Amino acid sequence: MFPVAYLADKLGRRVTIQIGAVIYMYGLFTILGGALQTGARNMDMMLAGRFFAGFGVGFMSDLAPLYQAEIAHPSIRGRLTTLQQFMLGIGAFVASWITYGTSAGLKGSQAEWRVPLGIQIVPALPLIAFILFLPESPRWLAEKGRWEEARQSLARLHANGDINDSFVLAQVKDMKAGIEKARDIGESTWMELFTVPANFRRLALGYILQFSVQMTVVSALQYYSTLMGFTSSRILLFQSINSIIALIGEACCVVCVDHTGRRMPLIVGNVASGLSFVVGSILMARWPGSVHNHKVTPIAFKHIGWKYYLAFAICGHSNALFIWAFFPETTGRPLEQMDILFGDAPLFVPGTSYARVGDRNAGERELREGNFAPGDLSAKDSHDPEKASVDYRELWG
Repeated sequence: MFPVAYLADKLGRRVTIQIGAVIYMYGLFTILGGALQTGARNMDMMLAGRFFAGFGVGFMSDLAPLYQAEIAHPSIRGRLTTLQQFMLGIGAFVASWITYGTSAGLKGSQAEWRVPLGIQIVPALPLIAFILFLPESPRWLAEKGRWEEARQSLARLHANGDINDSFVLAQVKDMKAGIEKARDIGESTWMELFTVPANFRRLALGYILQFSVQMTVVSALQYYSTLMGFTSSRILLFQSINSIIALIGEACCVVCVDHTGRRMPLIVGNVASGLSFVVGSILMARWPGSVHNHKVTPIAFKHIGWKYYLAFAICGHSNALFIWAFFPETTGRPLEQMDILFGDAPLFVPGTSYARVGDRNAGERELREGNFAPGDLSAKDSHDPEKASVDYRELWG
């Protein structure tokens, strides 16, 4: 969402998240969305509520991963950012079981659907109330020239408030080098997403990754589940059970992602998804009369029947193959190094150092010991010995 990018750079990460929560829940965007849906008297009110709620959620879902990545310690960044999806899984778990409960216990009354819609307002309240108690992104503060505040924010996040900690000072040095490099290049434009190779590579991989998620057909099964030939209560029960399975997978990712790296969970997850559709294809081919989800996508099943599932089985495995071939490993590397990482990594990464998971604490050790080249991947890659050390006096005078 373009408004999110502008507001996040103008107002900061916390305030923009707060605006999104308000949109989702209170008078401007959020409460309005939840309230309109809960109190809807006709379809127009319901659609308006869905618009505002979706707009507010879009704000938060766009910005939350960025904010988390910018405040996270490099050694646990993967764990912290994947917690967002884990919390989304908890939300889906709670929502699905509440909806199943109201469907079974309040069937036929308006409360059956008003109660679940009203409860969605509750989580936004503490977010609005407490988001400003969290530290602002040190990288945003640095971009605004507020270096002392950036230093204090980093100290609060990574050094128990010690603004003279070597890790804090080294991070400031690294951010300063990155910002100065960006200023030397000039003001960035949207066109640089397409004209700068490193930027375009990240843009393309990001879009392809999101596309690959959709090609696992998870959204189609959710959206068309009401056409599967079961009662509404049974469908809600299936979705609730599915939320448990999803939560288990998300928890595994949170626990493992900083140890296995980013590539391995993506590869394994896509292979597992593809194999599940292989099993589904076999079951549908063997017992076609007992499978009701031929109504999920009527045209496809009408023409090719069970072979429709093979398309998604292939997609799962082709997704895994593409990630293995073209996605460089980013575990443990500071955000300031991503420009160089995606610029230097070869297009085909298997067999290179960019496919391997290194020591996720190595970057932190380099920063703490001053053994790094500001703005570079590693001091070991630098041919200038002066770049391999940090003079902390340069930072503050």
